[in-house]
Amino acid sequence: MRSRTHLHDLLVSTIFTEGLDAEMDLWVLGFSAVWIKGPDLDAVARAFSLDLATREPCHLSEILDHAIADGSHWVGEVDGWIGVVPGHGHREFLRSLSEGGGEAVGLCMDIHGHAYFDHARDGRIVVSFDPQWPQRRSGDDPHALDRLMAGLRFQISDGDVRDDPVEDPESISSALALIGRVIGSDLAEDWFLARHSRFGTTH
Repeated sequence: MRSRTHLHDLLVSTIFTEGLDAEMDLWVLGFSAVWIKGPDLDAVARAFSLDLATREPCHLSEILDHAIADGSHWVGEVDGWIGVVPGHGHREFLRSLSEGGGEAVGLCMDIHGHAYFDHARDGRIVVSFDPQWPQRRSGDDPHALDRLMAGLRFQISDGDVRDDPVEDPESISSALALIGRVIGSDLAEDWFLARHSRFGTTH
């Protein structure tokens, strides 16, 4: 049985390979990712200014060095969904990716300790919330993902909770698990551990 922090821990161990600064984590990195359904690869490339001619096979574990060196993005394609790392951007950007009947879901973490989960469909933000404070949901239908959130723990426990508290890694892992449920695939096997592609940018 996977631990409650499995996806967070796997993502950290995949991105931060041996030899990188021990103080680096997803927050310091400013991790972001988005999954898009509807637009084809050409449309996604235009949105992210990706140069399709630079396509190379790539595991997620290889992308950080390339991203630092030349701004490359890791791009995966599974069952009609296109995933991009780094890739979230602002809510308006995510909303625009879903225009014309599409769908997009993303997670963004910043250096100030804030996390943002957004789900857009057909040009509108359906659900938006901080995974650490899921009760403060907004969007056109804030409870649209309630069924998919069942069994996942997001809310960070108060400091006086001693028995099985929820901490950052579990909250982020739950957000990643929710993304997997939205897109209908295993983030670990189909995305984080699988070989996909990297693309340089056009600027």
